[in-house]
Amino acid sequence: MRAANAWLSLPPDLAAIAGSEYPRFSEAEYAARAGRLGAVMAEAGVDHLLVVTDHRAGNAPQWLTGWPGTVEAYVVFRPGEPMSMFMEWYNHVPLARRLAPGVEVHWGGHEGIVKTIAELKRRGARRVGVIGPLVHGKWVQLEQAFAVLGLEKAYVGLRLIKSAEELQWLRIGAAFSDAGFASLLEGARAGMTERELAALVEQPYIAAGGTTAIHFIGCTAMAQPHLCVPPQLHSTRRLGPGDVVFCELSASFWDYPGQVLRSFTVEAEPTPLYRELHAVGEAAFDAVTARVREGATMQELVDAGRMIESAGFSIWDDLVHGYGGGYFPPILSLPSRPSGPLPEMTLRENMVLVVQPNVISADRCAGVQVGEM
Repeated sequence: MRAANAWLSLPPDLAAIAGSEYPRFSEAEYAARAGRLGAVMAEAGVDHLLVVTDHRAGNAPQWLTGWPGTVEAYVVFRPGEPMSMFMEWYNHVPLARRLAPGVEVHWGGHEGIVKTIAELKRRGARRVGVIGPLVHGKWVQLEQAFAVLGLEKAYVGLRLIKSAEELQWLRIGAAFSDAGFASLLEGARAGMTERELAALVEQPYIAAGGTTAIHFIGCTAMAQPHLCVPPQLHSTRRLGPGDVVFCELSASFWDYPGQVLRSFTVEAEPTPLYRELHAVGEAAFDAVTARVREGATMQELVDAGRMIESAGFSIWDDLVHGYGGGYFPPILSLPSRPSGPLPEMTLRENMVLVVQPNVISADRCAGVQVGEM
């Protein structure tokens, strides 16, 4: 087994960021984010904002303060005033104060929403916007004290366009993801379980400070395939000669992941079916990415992917989705696997997309993954 860093090489500027004790964006970046939130507030007519991580879900506090909200974080925000954050658990408070300088960090005492409401009242709040997954019972408590407006859609809009600094962090996540796949490709052997394959994926980037967003890994015999899309949980099934392995991998640098989707065979050449599935997937990837440009419409991207259907195949996974801080619009599919109405949007510079043709056979027994962020 090679050393964990054998698959990973970062250019000096990215290596410096990844090698920081606790990486943090520039103060100018955080100030720009605060300014954009202030504009959202003004448009919505709210005087304060509550930015939420609840039950380990929601990344807006990290985007705004640098603290990833390990369990629960309620950030009270108003432009030009110090932020207050009520968080759990007590032993997480010292690190939160370190990662979110300039934020007044308080232990929530297992009643964080109560203390947050008290802080909002102290500040004279009347109309409060909410970003993040505030659970129903706590939303009701907030609504009993203030007029409340959900601003999740506006937050997604802010996250669609990446800053130059965010793109750097995403490149680190992409390098981590690539390293995970390189380790899987080199280390996979007949006799290994899917769980052991997942361990191969994680080896190189965990040692470099990355974390796992996902690693979906599917294995099936090419002679008698039974799987067309990689499952989200790993089984104890063992690889055998003549299997195909297809995967969707995302390693993250803090909240900034990459994504790589690939397929390979085990101790055998691809069968004619798998060779064709893969060729169509690569051609579709090239056709769609050729249309990724400022101003491109959603219909253009879908039309480019329809060559999959012309070849007699379909897809199971999404054809295209936005990425980088969430699973974002546009989420696109094909007519043979609809995903709802096309989003009313066009592509803009510094959006981040995953193009991922998961080409499957008509009987839905065989499939490949092709693509990347």
